[in-house]
Amino acid sequence: MTPCRLVVLISGSGSNLQAIIDACARSEIKAEIAAVISNKADAYGLERAKNAGIQTRVLSHKDFDSREAYDAELMDIIDNFEPNLVVLAGFMRILTPSLVQKFKGKMLNIHPSLLPKYQGLNTHQRAIDAKDDVHGVSVHFVTEELDGGPVVLQAKVPVLENDTAETLAQRVHQQEHIIYPLVVKWFSEQRLKMEADYAVFDEKKLPAHGAHYPE
Repeated sequence: MTPCRLVVLISGSGSNLQAIIDACARSEIKAEIAAVISNKADAYGLERAKNAGIQTRVLSHKDFDSREAYDAELMDIIDNFEPNLVVLAGFMRILTPSLVQKFKGKMLNIHPSLLPKYQGLNTHQRAIDAKDDVHGVSVHFVTEELDGGPVVLQAKVPVLENDTAETLAQRVHQQEHIIYPLVVKWFSEQRLKMEADYAVFDEKKLPAHGAHYPE
């Protein structure tokens, strides 16, 4: 089987990118990261990519008058690398419908909540404010609805009595670094796909909340 070609989009430190780089280096994922693209030139994830010998591109949204113009250029750059899968790893941009449609069923995102709970930002504080006992993280296919595409896999973490948004985020990050490489591995092995509005794993339709790690 030809290795799956990945393009990873980032805006920040790139810790999930690093988890995927490491899993590829260990041959846990039969994939090649063709490029890492950032909308911010100072994103530390670009250094992680360079250290791993991966091509990088910076496309600043500040150089464009509209989201549509930015995404059109981004689409061309991604296309040049001919990816089988586009991985959003802390890419802090809301994508236009045309970009989402272009890579429908071939684009994954990770979101720090148990979707459909807490779409959008500040998820850890919102979970604490709601006095939730359990919080977590979801990997999902990207659709035009923000954080609304079919969920593939979730991992849960307990919300402890003395948690702050920072301490809770740290425990969520630990799970992110486990489940995101795992879902990329499934996709690279052609065990995972998107059908209509749901995800299919090993020919079985996944429930709305996806599978649960480590069950």
